[in-house]
Amino acid sequence: MTAAQRRLVQRARRARLRALASYSHFLVGAALETERGRIYTGCNIENASYGLSVCAERVAIFKALSEGERKFKRLAVVADTDRLTPPCGACRQIIWEFCGNTEIVLANLKGKSSVARMRTLLPKPFDASLL
Repeated sequence: MTAAQRRLVQRARRARLRALASYSHFLVGAALETERGRIYTGCNIENASYGLSVCAERVAIFKALSEGERKFKRLAVVADTDRLTPPCGACRQIIWEFCGNTEIVLANLKGKSSVARMRTLLPKPFDASLL
């Protein structure tokens, strides 16, 4: 991992500690870096009605978008799992829609990590070009 990727993972690790996951106890943190170098973090927020829960990735993206950001460099996702946890399907769609073929850094608390482009995680995306 590069120094920039490590910094982003550290921010995602800290964001993970703010997760509200009283039902699943599965804490996830995300950190999104803009092209200008700003970082927006997110954590998963659960609800008794699971369908109303929001993933860490979407929280970070929506925070950035609500602050006027539109260009993104990379997104880090951290969870306490042996196997690295990629974004869920809904998050992959949101990431593609707003971040495009951005770099995705997956990491766990044991120091394992991997880096991929969104195109690898979502090889046939649905987007405005299909409308």
